[in-house]
Amino acid sequence: MALITLKGINKTYKGDVKVVKDVNLEIKDKEFLVLVGPSGCGKSTTLRMVAGLEDISEGTVQIGNRIVNDVPAKDRDIAMVFQNYALYPHMTVFENMSFGLRLKKYPKEEITRRVHEAAEILNIKKLLDRHPRQLSGGERQRVAVGRAIVRKPKVFLFDEPLSNLDAKMRVQMRTEIHKLRTRLQTTFIYVTHDQTEALTLGDRVAVMKDGIVQQCADPMTIYDFPANKFVAGFIGSPPINFMVGKIIKIKGRFYFDEGNFQLKLVEEMSKVIASYEDKVVTLGARAEDIYDKLFVSESSPDNTISAVCEVVEPLGSEVYLYLNTGKHIFIARVGAHNRPEINCEMSLVFDMNKVHFFDQETEKTII
Repeated sequence: MALITLKGINKTYKGDVKVVKDVNLEIKDKEFLVLVGPSGCGKSTTLRMVAGLEDISEGTVQIGNRIVNDVPAKDRDIAMVFQNYALYPHMTVFENMSFGLRLKKYPKEEITRRVHEAAEILNIKKLLDRHPRQLSGGERQRVAVGRAIVRKPKVFLFDEPLSNLDAKMRVQMRTEIHKLRTRLQTTFIYVTHDQTEALTLGDRVAVMKDGIVQQCADPMTIYDFPANKFVAGFIGSPPINFMVGKIIKIKGRFYFDEGNFQLKLVEEMSKVIASYEDKVVTLGARAEDIYDKLFVSESSPDNTISAVCEVVEPLGSEVYLYLNTGKHIFIARVGAHNRPEINCEMSLVFDMNKVHFFDQETEKTII
């Protein structure tokens, strides 16, 4: 049983610098939780407090039925994989992977069995006699993961393990971590600043900013129903488009008035948005929910705007269009066949069922 509970976790450094603020999370047994956010948001510090590598200023960390605030890291039954691999350069791969077991004086036969079992899982058996300097970045990362596997801990902690790898290797290692999780059936907490890793790996994703958990939910809920403007802007590639305008009412229907254009809100939004009449709000629209009118069978003037296409960015299977309304610049993600001329004026259709609105002051999601 590896249920992990964080209650009121705070971390304050000298000078009253608070880097983690009242974090409350419950990570279920065998769950894969991802902590994601920009550099300096407190995600790695939170992970290190779970690991016992950082003291907790306030709150409690509980693993299973035991509060571990005062339990040394070596006695918490966790294994951590670091960003820089932390391999001993003078030891072979076998010696690196078996180091923790040798410290605990496991029998040689048991050590050999566990190391070979982990090496088989990670496809690194042929590397066991090599030293870290003879390995690629991806191979070193596998060794670091293997060193954690052999201990058979209750909890695996990953601190940005893929950040030093190239793009192709990151994709490959993400797949390997998926397979690993399925085979090991234990609890994972994974820290990253890469929202693609967060969405593809996590059962749940906790988005952090300034030491505070902004939202914690499954990946699709985070993507489709962000709790606030920060979460909406951080999750998604390319980033969500933001436009500032006013909610107005014309003939009993609500519109978003950007200044250069107006978009009619769908009927279902009326009750929620009514209190924002004549107030400034922020509209959020994802790139895939904005279409070139030439390729849309049904549209109306109420969800169509004009904008100038300033940049066309082909990406193989899709194209990013960078568009200018005269007041806002935004991105539309369209099919590979759609390549308009630079500096031409286009008609763009918004899917008004999928846009979001955010309170201008609190930045919380209205709809």
